[in-house]
Amino acid sequence: MAKTIIVAGFGPGISSAVAHRFGEAGFSVALVGRTADKLAAGAAALVAKGVKAAAFPADLGDPAAVRALVGKVRATFGAIDVLHWNAYGSGAGDLLQAAAADVRGVFDVPVGGLLTAIQECLPDLRKNRESAILVTNGGLGYFDPKIDAMAVEWGAMGLALANAAKHKMVGLLAAKLKPEGVYIGEVVVLAMVKGTAFDNGSATLETKAIAEKFWHLYTERKEHTTQIG
Repeated sequence: MAKTIIVAGFGPGISSAVAHRFGEAGFSVALVGRTADKLAAGAAALVAKGVKAAAFPADLGDPAAVRALVGKVRATFGAIDVLHWNAYGSGAGDLLQAAAADVRGVFDVPVGGLLTAIQECLPDLRKNRESAILVTNGGLGYFDPKIDAMAVEWGAMGLALANAAKHKMVGLLAAKLKPEGVYIGEVVVLAMVKGTAFDNGSATLETKAIAEKFWHLYTERKEHTTQIG
């Protein structure tokens, strides 16, 4: 029986490469995001390669929508084996100007949405010793004065906060889930990625290289955080 991966936060960059990498390995692929047309096109591209794939539009910042999404994927493809979380939040670029609600909002997708998805997928993940939770993260979350200055200069202070929280959550859940045999790992991206919204023409990272990092985490199941860039 084919394994199933949920690719949450689907777009033309990292998540697309991950979807194709796991799809080529025989996984059924559930593509998740806000834009139905984008998801449909992504699913069609996978199907054209012989991959079983389907689109599942959802607001990943809405816990009820995330819970419903997991149920729909399970009803379509069966038990969930891998959750890949590529979705991230934005806003509160300048913390001194941001409203409290905007600061709270930056955690809705990368922390709240991810945690809800993990909780909903856990009954399946606990039954499979080859299951995994794979998280895309960014280097702005690292604790380093130069990185902090960069986040301030770029107007990305809220994103930096969310990345830091996500990084900590991966570590906490790695410790919590290890006795149950459920693996969680993250790839921290340290440079601009070609073909993404952050590509200003000088991006250096290839999405396929990042997808291979995720595949390595999934197959080796040793380290819980690695970086590229």
